[in-house]
Amino acid sequence: MAVISADYINPFLIAATKVLKDMVMIDTKVGKPYTKEAVIADQALLIMLGVTGEMSGQVILSFEDKVALDIASKMCMMTLNELDELSKSAICELCNMILGNTATVFSTKGIEVDITPPTMCTGTVKFTNNFAANICIPLIYEDGKTIEINVAIKEK
Repeated sequence: MAVISADYINPFLIAATKVLKDMVMIDTKVGKPYTKEAVIADQALLIMLGVTGEMSGQVILSFEDKVALDIASKMCMMTLNELDELSKSAICELCNMILGNTATVFSTKGIEVDITPPTMCTGTVKFTNNFAANICIPLIYEDGKTIEINVAIKEK
């Protein structure tokens, strides 16, 4: 399985921290990246986006339900009490913005990538792949609330 270089992880971190600061007004701390065999979520919201172009693979952003609700509330600038269509749509759009910004960061490095539309999964979910190592990067904010960015991409 291909292992990904830090040069390919950093654009995701740059984009995610910027979008979260600009759109949600939260400052995140990047946790230690690690290799994760499978993305397993229990009572969580997962947003999966494909990466195509000079690289291929997938990125899964994973939010515990309470974290997704907190972020959606901040985005909508009102208290949301459940993960309804509005809150899920807000999280999908946030992930789309993060990956769109990631593609822009890659383009400044001369690497052209495109992203596929987001796919949302809820509940208890397990994703695995066999084409690239899955690197999990935790983004932590406000007393340990965590967003996981799972990157499994490889060069073509």
